[in-house]
Amino acid sequence: MTTVTSDEQDEDESVLRPPVQLQIEGMTCAACATTIEKRLTRIDGVHASVNYASERATVTGIDIEDAIAAIKDVGYTAAALSDIDLAAEAERRITMLRRRLIVAVLLTLPLMDIGLVLALEPQLRFPAWDWLLMVLSLPVVFWSAWPFHKATWLNLRHGMTSMDTLVSLGVLSSFGWSFISILIGTQDNEGYWLGYGITPAGADTLYLDVAAGVTCFLLAGRYFEARAKRSARSVLTALGQLAAKNARVLRDGTETVIPIEKLHQGDLFVTLAGETLAADGKIVEGASSIDTSMMTGEPMPVDATVGSTVLGGTMNLTGRIVARATGVGARSQLAQMAVMAEEAQARKANVQRLVDKVVEIFVPAVLAIVFLTFFGWWIAGVGIRHALSAALSVLIIACPCALGLATPTALMVGVGRGGQLGILIKGPEALEASGRIDTVILDKTGTVTTGDMALTDRIAAHGHDLKQAHQYAAALDQHSTHPVAKAIVAAVGSTVPQCPSPRTVAGRGSEGEVDGHHVMVGNPAFLTETGITIPAELTEAVDQAARTGHSTALVAIDGQAAAALVISDTVKSEASEVIARLKKMGLRTILLTGDSMAAANAVASQLGIDDVRAEVLPTDKAEVVDKLRNEGRHVAMVGDGINDAAALASSDLGLAMVTGTDIAMRSADIICVRHHLSVVPDAIALSRRTLRTIRGNLVWAFLYNIAAIPIAASGLLNPLISGLAMSLSSLFVVTHSLTLRNFSTRS
Repeated sequence: MTTVTSDEQDEDESVLRPPVQLQIEGMTCAACATTIEKRLTRIDGVHASVNYASERATVTGIDIEDAIAAIKDVGYTAAALSDIDLAAEAERRITMLRRRLIVAVLLTLPLMDIGLVLALEPQLRFPAWDWLLMVLSLPVVFWSAWPFHKATWLNLRHGMTSMDTLVSLGVLSSFGWSFISILIGTQDNEGYWLGYGITPAGADTLYLDVAAGVTCFLLAGRYFEARAKRSARSVLTALGQLAAKNARVLRDGTETVIPIEKLHQGDLFVTLAGETLAADGKIVEGASSIDTSMMTGEPMPVDATVGSTVLGGTMNLTGRIVARATGVGARSQLAQMAVMAEEAQARKANVQRLVDKVVEIFVPAVLAIVFLTFFGWWIAGVGIRHALSAALSVLIIACPCALGLATPTALMVGVGRGGQLGILIKGPEALEASGRIDTVILDKTGTVTTGDMALTDRIAAHGHDLKQAHQYAAALDQHSTHPVAKAIVAAVGSTVPQCPSPRTVAGRGSEGEVDGHHVMVGNPAFLTETGITIPAELTEAVDQAARTGHSTALVAIDGQAAAALVISDTVKSEASEVIARLKKMGLRTILLTGDSMAAANAVASQLGIDDVRAEVLPTDKAEVVDKLRNEGRHVAMVGDGINDAAALASSDLGLAMVTGTDIAMRSADIICVRHHLSVVPDAIALSRRTLRTIRGNLVWAFLYNIAAIPIAASGLLNPLISGLAMSLSSLFVVTHSLTLRNFSTRS
């Protein structure tokens, strides 16, 4: 008997625990997220990822109550994501920031006006004028700026610094120096440039203007940042908002409107024209046009009749339909897409992890530069006021808020926009891979082709009626489920005669009596085995079809070969344009299939695909991907079937068509929901655009801080202008990320 130790049991239990999704309150910068992440990961067996932009944490290996307690231990509050009204929470934060900002503005404007007049015109100064300015600044410094002070205190308690540390120290240092100056009456001979004038001697209380002004600028930055994040989150959660709130259920012949939560799988539900479908289902009665644009991005409505599959969240346009629910609530495709989008946004890209490490080192480094700046200028003999001004400028302008926002905001908007366009990006790894890929492998059947067999040509033997031969063949096949038989019946275009008792010969074809004639339909071997001679014109048709990878069914009537029916898997109408777009993007295209080389070459030649890998067994598809990667290629794989799952997982970037299997979609990095092959280049283009946006944000943020710190340390900036510049930098990053909302497809 095997003995399991308690440690091993705990470890097993931690592995089996499902991921915990938490909404966190109180984070004010990326360093706060780092603090929480470190606290959680210090617990044995726990893995955590905390995202500042979405204010969420994904934690594995811990119970939700323990995770919340650990987060509270470092001074923040958290709750299960399912228990939070995200819209209300975002509005609450915006309201809080708005109130603090209004108070700050209402007090800072008179403070700055009075301070400027009295600073520039000493003869207008009255007794206790400096104490009046001190009183005006108190609510701004200690109430409006409280979020910065609180975050600083929480971090310092745990031996950490954050961006708020720089802000809080800047504001409190400005206020503290002004207070000391008033108490001891310190006079400084140097003027202070505020952007609109040079102050005369004795204007030390202008640092109150700095403390209040910096608070205003940074609060304004946080306020507009919060609004922008709400806008970005609204893009991300747009899929979830498509869901119907009520369902019109049909029970015992009676329609009843019930809350969507009470709809069960297998229920019959009715959707009238103009209503949103309540769940995924299959139509059992009625016909209509369905607008899927809000979910898949397809501009044209889809005609749906009895037997058609419909998706919850789409719009019924024209007629009344009754459908049997196949996917309800969390099992619906809409809900699963929304969950995947949320999980994708919550995960961190590798570049974001690098940024977090940079920020962690950056803040202590800035504090060191601040002290060096102050003592350097003081020792240089320029006066304590000038030294303090330069140090405060460094302290304020160096806040790397833009660095913390650069990646998550772009990722949030990019993933959300993709969801609206039928492009479901499952994680940041897909974005990073999209920038490297140089080769796209496309599965043939169901991806490049429709996967449905269709009649493409008919050839009659000399002296035989082609229409009659086709009708007789359809009569034999009208009840068959074989793809070739279904293609023959679908293309007949006229009334099909009856065949009382057709007989199917496995692997050969079928035969029976039609209108008093003995009819056979099948491959050439089926006819020749019975002694039927195949004329030259039909033999040539069979050979030509084989060379192009098509299948041929021969029809014999009363012992004579009458016609050849050529059937093939049809290429999607948009495939040629899609391949051209991929090539224009600089990508090499490869067709991968288990079909014959002739069939694959025919499709590749028609579409202009660069290379063909045919007759590949399902188990070998991943080996083809691995071989290309070993050759130095960065590979994207597009597929839809179970036999594509391993190849999708092996590729640098896996794209699964939503018509495919669950296994294929689980293995992919990007799920293409839109039922149009153009979604593939669109997905790659969106991923690349999002990646470019992230890189642009990071370049701006790094260059800004690298350039701004030396300028501030040299004394060329004052603290007030530094605060404005820092806020504008963060707003630029968020605004730049929001431009992804304008990304559009070409289909």
